[in-house]
Amino acid sequence: MAMEQTTNSEQENSGQRTGGRTLSGWRLFALAAAVCAVSLGAMFFALGRTGETADFVPPPFEADAETGTPEPPEDLDWQELDAEAFRFSVCGVFAPENGRADVWLTDPAESEAWLKLRVLDTEGTILGETGLIRPGEYVRSVALDTMPEEGEAVIMLVMAYEPETYHSLGSASLNTTVKGEAP
Repeated sequence: MAMEQTTNSEQENSGQRTGGRTLSGWRLFALAAAVCAVSLGAMFFALGRTGETADFVPPPFEADAETGTPEPPEDLDWQELDAEAFRFSVCGVFAPENGRADVWLTDPAESEAWLKLRVLDTEGTILGETGLIRPGEYVRSVALDTMPEEGEAVIMLVMAYEPETYHSLGSASLNTTVKGEAP
């Protein structure tokens, strides 16, 4: 008596099944196409719903901005910094008093950027910020919504904008520590 052995593929071709279901080439292609179509439909639906954009509201200009070059006290470590795309001057000593901190943020007259300063804690929470200043202007101090404690680390983030378009020209951050009350 001769024993006949058959392989799975021979059984499938002969119509015999030994267990699991197999998909032929065209059925596999149809299934993949259906999955892709459903995925694309879900993606377009999601993009259509989240594509709503809010109107851009430009930041306001600083009401307390003054024209010229300031002469801040030397002990506030006021210095000019070059952020490559823009230049600015600001104090390195951060000493808030009565809800304000003297920063003497200055936008040089030859600048081609509008500047603003934002004070952040190390968690990224905004403690206070100035409005925009134009080239040739400075703002002496920034109002603080939250007063940081002496010795607390703060970040002074200077942001530059292209005039008229408000496109970002970049930003520069200065890490410093609260030094008690202003001298």
